[in-house]
Amino acid sequence: MHVLKGIDMEVAPRSLVMLRGRSGSGKTTLLNMLGGLDRPSKGEIWFNGQPVHQMSDNERTVLRREQMGFIFQAFALMPLLSAWENVELSLRMAGTPRREWKERVARCLELVGLEKRMKHRPFELSGGEQQRVAIAKAIAHRPMLLLADEPTAELDSQMSAQIMSVFRTIIKTEKVTICMTTHDPTILEVADHVYEMVDGKFM
Repeated sequence: MHVLKGIDMEVAPRSLVMLRGRSGSGKTTLLNMLGGLDRPSKGEIWFNGQPVHQMSDNERTVLRREQMGFIFQAFALMPLLSAWENVELSLRMAGTPRREWKERVARCLELVGLEKRMKHRPFELSGGEQQRVAIAKAIAHRPMLLLADEPTAELDSQMSAQIMSVFRTIIKTEKVTICMTTHDPTILEVADHVYEMVDGKFM
């Protein structure tokens, strides 16, 4: 299937970019391309001067682990671990020195407003709180790029607004760039740039 057609885009550093479109428009496929999860059959993808489209599977895995963070609408948290332990797990996997874990986990949970809920497990948290743990987990290893697939899809409008406020905060404080997919028109105003997608094309 020819999913993406004539895509030409640039994600500026320290910006919030949204890919907007209906289900099946190609936005998740494009997000996966940007994150090196999928490889394009044609075209080029460059990240921080590196040709992602030419990398091997192992090279793309290392790139994702060290320089990117991912957030999914299903939160993707370990259910038996506390919020603190979920974020700490991200640092373990990234190979962050153990001596840095305590300070960094506390910092990330504070950034997303969960300093008082850090010992709670996912089932003890609301949907919005679980998504904030997922954000803290995704930024713990200090990625340059954060990719979020429908991060507000399972949340009500108030919680969605809180998540977008968290995104703006971490762009400013962590100097991270965020690219996310959405079909929610109510959150578009906080974006620096919006790409509207229909049938694999930008409109």
